[in-house]
This record gives sequence, structure tokens and C-alpha cells, in this order.
Amino acid sequence: MVKVAAVGFSCADVYEELGKFYPTGNGVDWGIHLCRMGIPVSVVSVVGTDEYGAKMKERLKEEGIDVTHLRVEHGDTCKMLMGLKNGTDRVHLKEIEGVMADYSVNNEEIDFIKQHDYMHTDLFGNVLTHLPELHDAGVKTVMDFSVFSADPDYKCEKIFPYVDYAFLSYDKDDAFIVDWIKKIQGRGPKIVTATLGELGSISWDGEHLYRCGIVPAKVVNTVGAGDSYIAGFTYGIINGWDIPLCMKKGAEVSSEVITKFEPY
Repeated sequence: MVKVAAVGFSCADVYEELGKFYPTGNGVDWGIHLCRMGIPVSVVSVVGTDEYGAKMKERLKEEGIDVTHLRVEHGDTCKMLMGLKNGTDRVHLKEIEGVMADYSVNNEEIDFIKQHDYMHTDLFGNVLTHLPELHDAGVKTVMDFSVFSADPDYKCEKIFPYVDYAFLSYDKDDAFIVDWIKKIQGRGPKIVTATLGELGSISWDGEHLYRCGIVPAKVVNTVGAGDSYIAGFTYGIINGWDIPLCMKKGAEVSSEVITKFEPY
């Protein structure tokens, strides 16, 4: 059976005024969705020795996720302090990096990741230097570049050759984004997909440009929409679907998330 790993950044979204928290991070959200769809998922990251670290491991284990490589280090778990705007919209107030600030995967964890067929990571998980090795080992990388793919500070052009499925966010369906996803795909990825909010998404595989609209839904909150889209798309890839079906699945999963408060 295909196995996938969420590697790198993780944190606890903390709503102090509500007394709630959620284990999250781009890869964690992605992994929870895939696990709920029946795909075996592992998390390779770090939490602290505070209450949030223990609760994150417990929650993820309850989801059926392998947390044997969710490392525990002395200190605070990375936290994102969250607030509410207009009573419902989630907003990021402050990040407390904690043990995530100095995290990097070790050799044993690299060997563990190599036992998986796919991995998800992003620009903030401190694993980028290991992508060439993991790529050479045959692990297919799903990477979320968010809004930073063209930002020169992140030097993404050095990363593209080691990514199989690249995802990025943009707010328009214009000539720039079409040209940009074609350029990225030409540097290595099999498929490059841009999510465009309410405009849907576009994908390029080197031969065809595909477009997919959204699934209409009553929006409660949009945080987590991108992660859920990527999870749905990845589920399609794992099952050998064509790109339009992968995009449709991504839109469907995303539409379910935005109708509720929780991030997954």
C-alpha cells in the first residue's frame, strides 16, 4: 500500500479566547485529510515538552497517523496564536517558534522518510537541503510554495528540480501565472498547480493547461482551503487519476473545509 509522510513544519493553532487548539501546519493538515481518505500517513516533525506537544501527538494518533517520528525536544511546541475577526474569521496574531526554530531532520528520520512513496513539505520545515537525496531515493515530493514561488528571497529555482508536484497560490487567472507555472514545470516537476481562490485552479503538465472551478459552498473560513485542495489532488495522483479528476477532488475536499471552523 502507498504510504505518505508529512515532513517538516508543524505547530499548534491556539485560540486562547475559545480554549481550543488544533494540531496543524501545511503538511499536518494535508496528512489528516489523506488519512481520513484511507491513505497511511506518518508525520516527521518536532514538538516540545509542554502540554501542546503531548496533546498534538495524542490528537494525531487518534486520527490514525504514525507519530513515531514526531520528535519531542525540551522546550515549547511551535504555536500560532489565533484570534477571531468579526466573530468568525480566523486571523494569525503571533507565531512562537519554540523547538521548531532549530529543527532539522536527522539521518534516522531521513531513512524513515525513504520508506514512503510520497512526502509533503514546504519552505519552512527545514528539510530543503535533503530534497535531492530523497528525490534520488525515489520519494515523490509534494511541495506547497504558497505565495512565495516567485519571491527571490526563497531561491525556489534551486528547489524546483527536486519536486514532483508543485503547488502555489495566486489571486488571478492571468498571463503571468500561466507563464510562471509553465516555467516551473520546465525546471523539473511533473505537474504544477496554482490555486486561485474563488477562481478555482489551473494545472500544467508540460503539454496541456487544465482549469477547474470551485465547488460552491457557504464560506465559514478559508484557512486550510489550500492544504485540503492539495490533499484531494494528491489522493487522485496516488490512485492514478487524470489531472482534471485530481483537480476536481481537490476542489471538493476544499469546499468541505471552508464550510466549518476547523482546519480539516
